[in-house]
Amino acid sequence: MKTLLHNRDLITLDSWDTQEIRTVLDVSYQFKREFALGRYSDILKHKTLFMMFFEQSTRTRNSLEAGMTQLGGHAHDLTPDKMQITHGESPKDTAKVLSRMGDAISIRNCFHGIGNGYIEAIAEHAEIPVVSMQDDIYHPLQGLADLMAIEEYYGTNLKGLKVAVSWAYATTHAKPLSVPQTQALLFPRFGMDVTIANPPEFPLQDEIVARSKKNAESSGGSVRVVHSMEEALQDADIVIPKNWGGFAHFAPYIEGEEHNRVMKQNLEKHKAWICDEKKFALAKKDARIMHALPADRGNEITDALLDSEHSIIYDEAENRLHTAKAILALVMGGRP
Repeated sequence: MKTLLHNRDLITLDSWDTQEIRTVLDVSYQFKREFALGRYSDILKHKTLFMMFFEQSTRTRNSLEAGMTQLGGHAHDLTPDKMQITHGESPKDTAKVLSRMGDAISIRNCFHGIGNGYIEAIAEHAEIPVVSMQDDIYHPLQGLADLMAIEEYYGTNLKGLKVAVSWAYATTHAKPLSVPQTQALLFPRFGMDVTIANPPEFPLQDEIVARSKKNAESSGGSVRVVHSMEEALQDADIVIPKNWGGFAHFAPYIEGEEHNRVMKQNLEKHKAWICDEKKFALAKKDARIMHALPADRGNEITDALLDSEHSIIYDEAENRLHTAKAILALVMGGRP
């Protein structure tokens, strides 16, 4: 068990080894038990987390803010309009100033081609830990909550567990690649067999898929890519139907209105990519349904399935609180 995580950045789980992730999960379970008993720790008493949000958030914002409160600290809810970022302040200056005033910085910036670079720039100049709350490539906090939920239902020996991560049709917005890419990178490291399904117009990034296969080789898991939701769901233990945008399809990246037009054109070709009862019947009889939320009900997946006994979406969502608390406690209050 590795415990020296004080002042560590968390931008991608690929920069943390499996023992360090195991430590986070063990602390998460501890916090979940204490939460069930109504017990709270002041491990972060008088400490401040700066939360910088460039987009909307429900689970991420509330899990970190509630987590800081339950650990005795305080979280500042910051958006660009509340900061001098709007007037062009550089990442370096923002990082240096916040480092003088608080104990950690967390950032959500999912703008394609911008988000991860911005978070890395902040981390380069910050003197306190930086935690990604999601960018255009990675979503480490969601990955941890997902892994915790899987372990709660299947135990810690996940070798051979079949997980289907499938693109699904949605009309709400073009969702980032970060959730499925994080799952593709993380799950094989714990022995799972991951099948990624997507129409040709909606791939994950080539580099991420290649890295996920390398992760699988070193851990005994596996990764494959198919272009059929039905093929992915066949005999699956876990089904994750999730829309993501076609950002990885464009090289060079198409900007502005032309991008939006092509994206919409591609999207409308694949309305049949919904996880419905017929497709889900291909999975194992006791298969579980996961989703990072918000779900585009009736497009990504039917209401009946999402609200069925197979669904563990709210366990998954609750774990955002406990895993967030574990990360904050370890990087802000752990052993220096």
